[in-house]
Amino acid sequence: MPTTLAPAKVNLFLHVGEVQANGRHPLDSLVMFAGPEAADRVSVETADKLTLNVTGPRSAGLEIDERNLVLRAANALLEASGKMRGAALTLDKHLPVAAGIGGGSADAGATLRLLRDLWSLDADLVQQVAVPLGGDVPVALTGRTALMQGEGERVLVQEGLPTLPAVLVNPGVDCPTGAVFKAFDAAGAGAGFSELARIPRFETATTMIDWLESQRNDLEPVAIDLVPVIGKVLAAMSELPQVRLARMSGSGATCFALFDTRDAADVAAEDIAATYPDWWVRATELGDAA
Repeated sequence: MPTTLAPAKVNLFLHVGEVQANGRHPLDSLVMFAGPEAADRVSVETADKLTLNVTGPRSAGLEIDERNLVLRAANALLEASGKMRGAALTLDKHLPVAAGIGGGSADAGATLRLLRDLWSLDADLVQQVAVPLGGDVPVALTGRTALMQGEGERVLVQEGLPTLPAVLVNPGVDCPTGAVFKAFDAAGAGAGFSELARIPRFETATTMIDWLESQRNDLEPVAIDLVPVIGKVLAAMSELPQVRLARMSGSGATCFALFDTRDAADVAAEDIAATYPDWWVRATELGDAA
């Protein structure tokens, strides 16, 4: 049974512009993906019709209907291909939901990759299908370290960047994307938005983290106002031994901390998991999807 990882997406920075007439926002974000320690898994088998089975420790409460992004992606690809096809999809869910790490988008991107191969479809067609599914789906489909710009449809792959040792933490509280962007708009934020033309080249994780410190997540202040525990998470992560940078990913509530070495990340993850046993904690390395 063909199976692929659907890893957590981390926005190392996230610059957001003012809301547009279509209700969406221009974005400028450097995205990396976690390793298999922080990933869902999607499998597919040939079948007469399209079905989805959801398993795993985070499967409770997930809809298996038209709201599910895996089914939406599969149905959109089925319609775009213009042929009657089937597939039995299985989603093994491990990532927190509504967490700012693109779990649903990662699942959709993995689904599109699997069905592209199963149904022998053109890659350009699959890319076109990904765009209207959501801002994170095109970069999740690519699975590469990339600048995500426009409304997420422009994915500029970044070659040669170092992998970044990291700890991901989610406090187990939903932080719905729509509410965060609504608060961002109500605050009149986003003026002066501009895109980065390029990402500098870095030889080591240390020099890259030095540069990332000068960037920001524009949604972090309003997300903390809406979900104050995010501030508690960031404070706890900022006190971890050898931490270099702590920041929220996406629209929250997951936050990440960066370290110079994987050993330091592993020790820090053990520390924070012991202190906050109810939080979801993973040590990993950020880079291209495996």
